[in-house]
Amino acid sequence: MVVNQKFLGAVILLGLALGLALVPQQAASTLPQDASLPQSAVDEAVPAYHVQAPREELPATMDPELFTDPVVQNAYAVAARIKKILYQQPCYCHCDRSQGHKSLLDCFASKHGSGCGTCIYEDFYAFEQSGRGKSAAQVRAGIVKGEWKSVDTSKYREPFPAK
Repeated sequence: MVVNQKFLGAVILLGLALGLALVPQQAASTLPQDASLPQSAVDEAVPAYHVQAPREELPATMDPELFTDPVVQNAYAVAARIKKILYQQPCYCHCDRSQGHKSLLDCFASKHGSGCGTCIYEDFYAFEQSGRGKSAAQVRAGIVKGEWKSVDTSKYREPFPAK
């Protein structure tokens, strides 16, 4: 009788554990209420970002001199120039889930951006588009559409001149 109760208890615990393992996990980020996003973005989860400009001081980006690769150095130099724009951008490497990032800016306030092509391409895309006068919301719409994938990084292979 005691053996049957232990066996039944073990089966119930195993069933509960299996049930919990099969329940889908919800993403760390949720889709903000932003009318500037295309409908396709509403259909699939957009990584975390901030809808509005920051109210507080933003974190510093890492010093480009810490990195040896010129493309990475330029990515960090660019990020330092456009922190307010990056604060309002999602990052499609989904570091919001794996690293707890709240926007693309977090990638360059840490070493994460140095080893992630997605972060670097999105950074350069945001830099180029904001330089053309696009707002953070317009840049974000382009990132959501995947336009960052077409950035030509060859122009970033030489170190930027010092300011």
